[in-house]
Amino acid sequence: MQSVLQLHKHLSDELKQVDSVLKASLETPVPIIKTLGIHILNAGGKRLRPLLTLASAKIFTPTLPIETIYLASAVELIHTATLIHDDVLDESELRRGVKTANNLWGNSCSILVGDFLFARSFELMVKCNDFNILTKLSKTSGLICQGEVKQLTLLHNTETST
Repeated sequence: MQSVLQLHKHLSDELKQVDSVLKASLETPVPIIKTLGIHILNAGGKRLRPLLTLASAKIFTPTLPIETIYLASAVELIHTATLIHDDVLDESELRRGVKTANNLWGNSCSILVGDFLFARSFELMVKCNDFNILTKLSKTSGLICQGEVKQLTLLHNTETST
């Protein structure tokens, strides 16, 4: 845990930039998207995925370009979208001690805002101008969805070994 705290301290300026990009990604003329998005982003996450993205990039370049901030933000938006969808599937009422989006705004709204966050993550990835990154994260997003569907189809199957 100490090393994660050290990384947070070392990359605090970059993490603030990620938070700014995340908040900007929620800007839309549809108020509920921003309200729900802020609720879930402020629910106490550690920002571990953007932290690891930033730390990995820092190995190769001491001064991170804005594209790295976009990438770290995209990774966090993907993660947040999957959490929202997962809470709907699991009918969760709380996450990290805070009411879930589906508990407050219902399943339909939560799913659509989760989809919106996925879409915004891809907008950020495109800003990175790196087709390889877009390809890898697109495939990874698809694998996450496949895993969730597989988990759902095997939910009550006691014969499952995987």
